[in-house]
Amino acid sequence: MFIKQRKKVLVITAITAISALMVLSFKPIDQQQEPKTLKNIKVFPATATFKEVDKAMDGFKVALGVHCDYCHAHSKENPRKMDMPSDENHKKDIARDMMRMTEEMNKKFISQIPHDDTAKVQMITCNTCHRGAPKPFGQPPVYPKWPGNPPPPPPHEK
Repeated sequence: MFIKQRKKVLVITAITAISALMVLSFKPIDQQQEPKTLKNIKVFPATATFKEVDKAMDGFKVALGVHCDYCHAHSKENPRKMDMPSDENHKKDIARDMMRMTEEMNKKFISQIPHDDTAKVQMITCNTCHRGAPKPFGQPPVYPKWPGNPPPPPPHEK
């Protein structure tokens, strides 16, 4: 009889503990976390969300084969955490310049290439040059010398 009562107490205790954990895991709507805000954003559009920027950063990490601390500084208060808004790491400025460069090349040059309906529109990305390495991979191609004078530059649009 003592064993049956002990089993009942254990079952009731387990059910109570599980119920308590379930209740504590749900937060009321007014206590849920506010969306993360972006600070010190200089290249991404002002309308960019945290989720969009975070996804782009994941792409940068893959294209360069690096981790967040390659461009972002560690927090001074807690070196195990990153201080994402900080501009202390100079590589962050280089990354911003690279982002501007790729955007400009895509707008000025790649968008001008005519594509038929079957071709995918090509874009320059970080991976175009980096291919998984922190520094651009390889040497720029060497083209043979043109006989006589080099060809004229492409016409500029005004």
